[in-house]
Formats: sequence, structure tokens, C-alpha cells
Amino acid sequence: MQDAPNDPARRQLLSTIAATVIAGHLGTAGSAHAQGATGAFAPLKKVDAGLLRVGYAEAGRPDAPAVLLLHGWPYDIHTYAEVTPLLAAAGYRVIVPYLRGYGTTRFLSDETVRNGQQSALAVDMIAVLDALGIRQAVIGGCDWGART
Repeated sequence: MQDAPNDPARRQLLSTIAATVIAGHLGTAGSAHAQGATGAFAPLKKVDAGLLRVGYAEAGRPDAPAVLLLHGWPYDIHTYAEVTPLLAAAGYRVIVPYLRGYGTTRFLSDETVRNGQQSALAVDMIAVLDALGIRQAVIGGCDWGART
């Protein structure tokens, strides 16, 4: 007799396989994140921009066309660890900032109201571009970064 799709034993087996695959992926992602923190984006830079001191990674020539890559939630700049060197090699200046509340980005004042709205994040990124003297950039993002 063939197992039915709703068979509890089959569902349990598939759930166990899925959990194993996910756990293996998370273990790998954790290792990549730890490696990225010391390798892919070292050393990180900081710039005072608007309400924030923004931590960011940069690659490519300073005079090249700019690309601003924005991570999402709950991710961080390591989302772009693999694409950053490819874009830099293709002739772009790549800026990958930590959004407010992430990584090394901090508010300049303890008195500043905390706000995670997309419009606040957009204002932050305009301030980053202004602080870096970038008048125009291609913007890419995922999750919250794409919405920003």
C-alpha cells in the first residue's frame, strides 16, 4: 500500500528532513556572517549623516558611479558580501550601510526619537549620500531596504 500524502508518519519524516536542511543552512549562514564580519567587509567605515553615525562597507573606486545597497530585516550588510566585489570589479563604487538599529550604526544623540518607518530610513540614506558627497546613485535593496 502506498503512503497517502496526509499520512502522519510521512509528514513527520518530511518535517525532520526540512528541519535538518534548515539547521544546516543556519549553521552555514552563521559561519559566513562571522567570517564576513572580519573578512568580506573589513575594515568598516563610519560617517556622521543626519541623526546617525552610520557604519558602512565600501568597495570600488571613489570616483566611480555609486551603488547604494540596502539590507532588510532581520538581515544586515552581509546580505551583499558576494555581490559587492563583483560590482566593484565592474567599475562601481559600492556603499553598503548598516540601517539604523543595526551593526555599528548609532544615533548621535540619546534624545533622538527612534523611528523605523521607511521614510525615516530613506532620509537616513539621503544623509549618507550627502555626507559622502555622492550626488547620484543606483539603489538596490531587499526586504525593508527595497521598500526604502
